[in-house]
Amino acid sequence: MESYHTPVLLEESVSALALSPGGVYADVTFGGGGHTREILSRLDSNSRLFAMDKDSDSLANAPQDKRLTLIHNNFRFLNNYIKFLGVQKLDGILADLGVSSHQFDTESRGFSFRFDSPLDMRMNTLAKHTAAHILNNYSQEDISLILYKYGEVDKSRKIAQLICSQRERVEIKTTTDLNKLLAPVLPKFSEHKYLAKIYQALRIEVNSEMRALELFLEGTKEALKPGGRLVVITYHSLEDRMVKNFLRSGNTAGIIEKDLYGHFETPFTIITRKPIIPEEEEIASNTRARSAKLRIAIKN
Repeated sequence: MESYHTPVLLEESVSALALSPGGVYADVTFGGGGHTREILSRLDSNSRLFAMDKDSDSLANAPQDKRLTLIHNNFRFLNNYIKFLGVQKLDGILADLGVSSHQFDTESRGFSFRFDSPLDMRMNTLAKHTAAHILNNYSQEDISLILYKYGEVDKSRKIAQLICSQRERVEIKTTTDLNKLLAPVLPKFSEHKYLAKIYQALRIEVNSEMRALELFLEGTKEALKPGGRLVVITYHSLEDRMVKNFLRSGNTAGIIEKDLYGHFETPFTIITRKPIIPEEEEIASNTRARSAKLRIAIKN
């Protein structure tokens, strides 16, 4: 449902799956269901589609369709569920790595610095640790590393020092608490961009996003049948680099291994040497699409 989240690169990503009659597919980031609905509209009655999401709010939007199986869990566990459900291999996998508009726009979720809300940021609301827990319990060194590694935040050490000094006086509980303590160091004319990097870094840590992506990508080598397609939409340089490395080499470090005869061994053939990006018209109607990159590969 588009009021929940507007799907990005919808036509390009679904077409990239090269859907075939009787095929078995997975949309591992259900979100608002836009990609799932479009896939279902193109599948025949003998096909199957698995849709995954760790956010229970998301799965509440699922359509009623006998071809569709919903899985309430992180996409890092795709292989486990496929095996449990008796599926041999998949013909295609689609992953849209963006945070849904619903998560950003729901004040109580704490994903956005635009609202006064609890510092939550959990995609799975049953998960244990929130962003507030990180800010109030992690060491200064660990907070600095998270900001630098996941947000590429300038002056991450100074920010971590401010956070730790503040929490000695009073617990940091809300987005307003965090925004106020950061106000003195925000660069003029780019305050929102700087805050966005900090919030991104905290969100990635709360949800273990990079580790989940790494495990998911590794699992696709087993989950996809030869000729099966992997279609991934990324939104920031960290995840795009990981996806690019994986498609090129078969591992997220980007190390291309050779066999005994010196031949390169890669499990995928890349279709998109350069990523597909949204047209200006799509960006104008959905500004959250502006950083999207679509990469496509075929399992060897």
